[in-house]
Amino acid sequence: MAKVFSKLSSIVLGTTLALSVATAGDGELQKIMKKRGLTENDLIRAAKTYTPTGGRDEFIVFSSGGQSGQMIVYGVPTMRLLKYIAVFTPEPWQGYGYDEDSKKVLRQGNIRGREINWGDTHHPGLSETDGKYDGKWLVINDKANPRIAVIDLEDFETKQIVVNPIFKSDHGGAFFTQNSDYILEACQYAAPYDNNYHPIDEYKETYRGGVTVWSFDNKEGRIHPEKSFTIEMPPYMQDLSDSGKGVSDGWGFTNSFNSEMYTGGIEVGMPPFEAGCSRNDTDFLHVYNWKKLAELAKDDKNVKVVNGMRIVPMDIAIKNDCLFLVPEPKSPHGVDVSPDGEYITVCGKLDTHASVYKWSKIKKLIADKKYAGKDPYGIPILDMKSALHGQVELGLGPLHNQYSNVDGEIYTSLYVDSQIVKWNYKTLKVLDKVNVHYNVGHLCGMEGKSADPQGKYIISLNKLAIDRFDPVGPLHPQNHQLIDISGKKMDLLVDMPLPLGEPHQAVAIRASKLHPKVRYTMGTNTKTGKPHIGKTLAGQEKVVRKGNHVYIYGTLVRSHINPERVTVNKGDDVTFYLTNLERAQDETHGFTVDHYNIHGSLEPGETIELNFKADIEGVFPYYCTEFCSALHLEMMGYLLVKDPNKKYVSAQKLKMKTMSKEELKAEYDKTVATNSATDAVIQSVVKFLKENHYEKHQVVKDLVTDALDQYGKIKEQKAKSDEAVKADDYEKAILFENMIWQYMVKTADVGIRAKDALVRLVATKQSSAVQAGERAFGEGGCGGCHVIGKVSSGPDLTGVLQRHENAEKWVADFIKDPASKYKDPYVKGMIDYFNLKMPNQHMSDQNIKDIIEYLKWVDENANLF
Repeated sequence: MAKVFSKLSSIVLGTTLALSVATAGDGELQKIMKKRGLTENDLIRAAKTYTPTGGRDEFIVFSSGGQSGQMIVYGVPTMRLLKYIAVFTPEPWQGYGYDEDSKKVLRQGNIRGREINWGDTHHPGLSETDGKYDGKWLVINDKANPRIAVIDLEDFETKQIVVNPIFKSDHGGAFFTQNSDYILEACQYAAPYDNNYHPIDEYKETYRGGVTVWSFDNKEGRIHPEKSFTIEMPPYMQDLSDSGKGVSDGWGFTNSFNSEMYTGGIEVGMPPFEAGCSRNDTDFLHVYNWKKLAELAKDDKNVKVVNGMRIVPMDIAIKNDCLFLVPEPKSPHGVDVSPDGEYITVCGKLDTHASVYKWSKIKKLIADKKYAGKDPYGIPILDMKSALHGQVELGLGPLHNQYSNVDGEIYTSLYVDSQIVKWNYKTLKVLDKVNVHYNVGHLCGMEGKSADPQGKYIISLNKLAIDRFDPVGPLHPQNHQLIDISGKKMDLLVDMPLPLGEPHQAVAIRASKLHPKVRYTMGTNTKTGKPHIGKTLAGQEKVVRKGNHVYIYGTLVRSHINPERVTVNKGDDVTFYLTNLERAQDETHGFTVDHYNIHGSLEPGETIELNFKADIEGVFPYYCTEFCSALHLEMMGYLLVKDPNKKYVSAQKLKMKTMSKEELKAEYDKTVATNSATDAVIQSVVKFLKENHYEKHQVVKDLVTDALDQYGKIKEQKAKSDEAVKADDYEKAILFENMIWQYMVKTADVGIRAKDALVRLVATKQSSAVQAGERAFGEGGCGGCHVIGKVSSGPDLTGVLQRHENAEKWVADFIKDPASKYKDPYVKGMIDYFNLKMPNQHMSDQNIKDIIEYLKWVDENANLF
């Protein structure tokens, strides 16, 4: 039924748009189409991806950032970039790797005592509950330096980096088990487990592959290396993995290449590596019982320890019926378990077929100990034909697979053919193909590797863009293409250039499953989730010297940094503890000190630590790096570094004319009057919000909370102002009154946003004609003179349809030909009052009709404006 409805929706959408285009005549839409050479299909595709301003995406995609060492976040269907997540490499905007707390996370990734500030992210994985994405944690591997990072989806920040101490590379990570108890990470290039030299001639004897089974706490969101272990495997170049689910839960599947165990050697006259490692007709799919092995690994008798990693040797795994091999197509590059766990699909880059294995068959072969033989290391080999459900010819260069919500439906990328093929892994029949641009690697389905795939879209992660975008030099962006799979035929909707690294794999999740924070508990160390040692609240700002180490406990809030002046000695170690006191959403502050190569990004409620040595004398401004308010440029201070061994001679102070007491009193009175007027605006907004029950709408309620938080700070400033007046210090009183005005402006800013949001929530729902009218009102320039609910450079149009006899016709005629009514007494009075004549905006009859509908809607909701 859902499929039928989806099909009908597409037909209706297409028919409606086509009809709109057909009847547009010489309208704006037709002009745009003609000017840009667009077809009706182009408009339909645009409509499928367009989200109006302020709208939200249905899915969120997490893509690896390749050689950037980061991750990329974007939305579907809009394909709008939303964020870069700093993972393995420093990221200046977020201060990652520049403040002390993020440095500690980054330094968890050091290898053998060496700082590693580069990474090659490949395969992201989302945490699962019962095989379904739960939206809590995201992990990503670094192929170049075998590491796994954990990202908290409450704030999209990296919280942990774990180094694999025995692997030398890692392509096959990271894959969660069905309930996120473990993460599977497969070695890529075989190498000795220890860190010693071993000649390549000892490859078969000394070099090893393997899969590390990392213990993961899904509640805490942390990997526990001490509870983890590695399954020793032959040096077959293990590649990608997938964890069983449903009927195959507890088992893991890892494919491989180079079952030949060839090591190249072109420098000594041997054929190249790629020639020798693809000689065999098949490679090996590794099938292992990680759940049973996890229990075995708890007993010291079953493990050997290298570099602190517990390793289950092959002979132990074989003896306990935990490790098997199944032949698979030559040079495979991915293994994918179906949503129910029964089917396992493998594609070989050098084979035109997809091979579908059946878990029940594999399980029976294991139970019956029906082996086709053993490999050189004694691992039982299962008969490929007996394990297969079947094979299907797809095309050239089949690579990766994603499942949809339709039973048996799977999508596969064809690298050489530059196509996506849709087929059925149960019936083994090809259903459809679509061309992509160009040389697709991975695919991203909507939760397409989980037990609950959503269908709707497939994203083709293309390796080449060639001619798709404006030229930007020899290094082209990657191209991610969104494909609609909701109909019988696949439809390529839109291209998205990705200019960060070489993205490899991506995972998508329903946006509704994500519940990120918009602010932190005040004083939080975001890397630990606990109160920061440097947490500083308003009024607690201070500078503390301990020997030659100076600690500054500071705060940031629109629009000042406290303290504003810090003096230290040359040679001092300096620590800034800074807390963002904002409660308003999206009020991030940044902090840097000239010359000292530090930067912090502080989201609302966050505390950070910045350390440096004041190694040169001078005056160094520090400031907020994130544009946060109208007085952003004034949000600064000075670090003054003096040489304690140097004598300074004061410069002569300029003699400045000071204001008289009477002048200061007049400025004070003027400032107080401005504040009173501003407060009256705030109170009118508060009255409106209360009368319309703002508390019933959480979005508005949050904004009001933020506004009142700012307003609550006024009382303290007013007391200081009054105290200064009593002391006859009007100059200081003026400064405190200006601070009050700052808080009032912040309050009004958030309060008016709350009011505007509430108006939209409680107003009568706009019809399509009203929406068209509001659009015509805005695009036609009406808003240049008329502001609904206010008298501006033209009269308020609220109630305009009650001011004239046969008002709708009168207003329509006036819009169509304003000059015809210039002598009308009412119009003449308006012209004289505003000293402005209504211009002819050359509105079409349809525009005028829609504007009349909009004005009716305004009158219907007049109490809200």
